[in-house]
Amino acid sequence: MSSDLVTTLAYARSNKVFGKLAYYGLKLLGVELPIPVRIGEDLEIAHGGFGIVIHSSSIIGDRVKIYPGVNLGRSDIHRSMSESKFEGIVIEDDVILSPGCKILCKEGFLYVRKGTVVGANAVLLKSTSVGDIWGGIPAKLIGKRESTE
Repeated sequence: MSSDLVTTLAYARSNKVFGKLAYYGLKLLGVELPIPVRIGEDLEIAHGGFGIVIHSSSIIGDRVKIYPGVNLGRSDIHRSMSESKFEGIVIEDDVILSPGCKILCKEGFLYVRKGTVVGANAVLLKSTSVGDIWGGIPAKLIGKRESTE
């Protein structure tokens, strides 16, 4: 686990005593990472993570790298939560979420599979396969990683 302040606060959210304090500390630093979000090992929040917004129904795997401006959330924000069919976003292991990318789910779960790279400012609207590289608005498959190990 990285020793920078933002990453330390991200993991501290699960602490029963200091969790809320860590959550509000992240908010002051410009990172919206709700307490219910599960985070795997070795998360890296690059460059302080300013502008990161993660939906509370998200799951983040091991060795995920998140750059500033990344958003994970619903694409149907015009509906109330009770009307939405959104269930969550799952970021699997070894994923790179480049600066400014948006991952938006309309219904069910959206899966960003192991080793996927979502390019800078891409708007991902559907699940990926293992080792994919996605870019553009809306995001399209633009390549495959040679190795995710």
